[in-house]
Amino acid sequence: MNRREFIGGAAATLAAGCVDMNPAAKGAADAAALEASKKWFREAQFGMMAHWGLYTLLGGEWKGRPGFHPYGEWIMHGNRIPNREYAALAKAFNPMLFDPMDWMKRARDAGMKYFVITSKHHDGFAMYRSKVSKYNVVDATPFGRDPLEEIAEACRATGVKLGLYYSQDLDWSDPNGGGRRVYYPCYGEIGRKENRKWGNDWDFTDDSAYDFERYLAEKSIPQTEEILTQYGDLCLIWFDVPVTMTKEQSRRFRDLVRKHQPGCLINGRIGNDLGDYFTPDDNQIADKTETGKLYETVGTMNDSWGYRPTDTHYKSVKEILGIKAKCASIGSNYMLNVGPDQLGRFPVAAIDILNGLAKR
Repeated sequence: MNRREFIGGAAATLAAGCVDMNPAAKGAADAAALEASKKWFREAQFGMMAHWGLYTLLGGEWKGRPGFHPYGEWIMHGNRIPNREYAALAKAFNPMLFDPMDWMKRARDAGMKYFVITSKHHDGFAMYRSKVSKYNVVDATPFGRDPLEEIAEACRATGVKLGLYYSQDLDWSDPNGGGRRVYYPCYGEIGRKENRKWGNDWDFTDDSAYDFERYLAEKSIPQTEEILTQYGDLCLIWFDVPVTMTKEQSRRFRDLVRKHQPGCLINGRIGNDLGDYFTPDDNQIADKTETGKLYETVGTMNDSWGYRPTDTHYKSVKEILGIKAKCASIGSNYMLNVGPDQLGRFPVAAIDILNGLAKR
């Protein structure tokens, strides 16, 4: 029996036990699991996030031009890269130096208690083995391995808890992905301020048949269920950019998490005030906090979240420790992001920062 079969069997056994449990007893057990997770989260204080995907191959450049969005993982959207051309990157994704034990040891030694990785970002490419869509790292790349499975094993070996990021709303690979009718202010190619849709309006120009509910039912919800059931216990699930989500839709995702992993925390970007803790905007610390509520500041080491070698604007260890201390003073966790490169390595500047943190 392999690990995937073992985890699936254990989950099935647990589920069967829950069916037999008195509903009141199950409700009490689920509530206790959630409270235990909240207590752990308050005490954890420090975590790591990693943005890693097809965008990593581009390093913030497309056909000799820089990405028009400062975030490397947004290059498909910023440079309006056609799906056909972007998907072809999968044929070149083969990070042969990927070493999840090295990642987790560095995170642990730097004092980080949990690790969150992008299982699917807004580009729609799954960084795990998905039965829902063949557009995933196992089926579409020469790498042919499931990084999440290996990271989960490394987390168990090092004592670092695992959390997973999933873009539940935006998906630029899907004609029904979110954000097709929602605009945001940005700066375009020539530096002029303009309004752009959050979704993919360069490949999918006809909105007449747009059906966000179909995307949720056929891809987003089934993939969320996959990541909740394939990698063992998750300390949290990190949703993002809920610009299209109604309260009922956000509630469906929350209920799915509660069904499969009652003790798994949900961040605020599930949308519609249904998360277990509040997540301010990127690189922002909450202005004020309320007693009894949970908070998490999520920030970058430099400016980009995904790998962008031309972005050398790294924070110093002193600056990072200052942010961490400020977060702790108001009762907020701090999750610090790293963007691994196309070979699966942490950049040297990121390693220097982690080494500096480990010495404190």
